[in-house]
Amino acid sequence: MKILVDADSCPRLAREAVLRGALRTSVPAIFVANRPIPGIHGDGAVMEICPPGEGAADDRIVENAHSGDLVVTRDVPLALRLVEQSVRVVDDRGRVYTTENVRELKSARDFMFGLAEQGLRGNRGRTYGKRELKAFADSFDRLLTALIRENTPAP
Repeated sequence: MKILVDADSCPRLAREAVLRGALRTSVPAIFVANRPIPGIHGDGAVMEICPPGEGAADDRIVENAHSGDLVVTRDVPLALRLVEQSVRVVDDRGRVYTTENVRELKSARDFMFGLAEQGLRGNRGRTYGKRELKAFADSFDRLLTALIRENTPAP
């Protein structure tokens, strides 16, 4: 079992929560990006740099993720690929991607992306603060605890 993080777009506060969770549970955390991300250090934390190129980090995460792993990403198309592999996925705001919601979320994302391409959508200006961090930490801890329970052999 491992935690994989799509580190390019993951806010610092969420990365720090992942590091704390990995240390607390001794579950390795692998941060994947196309560039070095500051602050990735500690027992069980690894920074994996992918070659430049569209989708290289996403492809690496998909290659390394297996059922029983937990992935943190806000990339909905990546989440869809992972959920199809029975991998648990949560975004940095606490939304858990499931087989029930990921296709609908991808359709909504594609629609909004189309509007933005046509200049019909302004800047989102979304912030990341205490409320978003709490929602993420709650979902992340709940999923991590469930996966640890599922991956621990019965006595």
